[in-house]
Amino acid sequence: MKVILKQDIKGVGKKDQIINAADGYAKNYLFPKKLAVPADTGNINNLKAKMDSESYRKDEDKKASEALAEKMKNMRLVFKVKAGENGRLFGTITAKEIAETLKKDYDISIDKKKILLPEGIKVAGTQKIDIKLNEGVMAKLIITVATI
Repeated sequence: MKVILKQDIKGVGKKDQIINAADGYAKNYLFPKKLAVPADTGNINNLKAKMDSESYRKDEDKKASEALAEKMKNMRLVFKVKAGENGRLFGTITAKEIAETLKKDYDISIDKKKILLPEGIKVAGTQKIDIKLNEGVMAKLIITVATI
């Protein structure tokens, strides 16, 4: 019997996958626990519509991310901090501070986890950092650290 899985089942299949299941397994386990639905024409059409809308949403998100990446290419964030004699900062500029400054200065909300900054910025100067906006879309942002 062909069924459409409503959630991931270990050893059986992934969510929204059409599988062949034994009649007894489907009728006595999958259907009563609402883990699957029969793969009839109505359910298959609903699945296709759901997949199409999800694909459209992903494409729109990717286009928006690419536009933001293009916009961010010309942005420059400036941090003014205290530093020692050799240019080392008293503290570190973290991804959280970069995200807050982007929100405050440019009204761009980016999750701090998407800013690829493994250790933070600890020296004065100019650096380019990567920001992962979407799957396959990376933005470069110029950070300038000036000492007071």
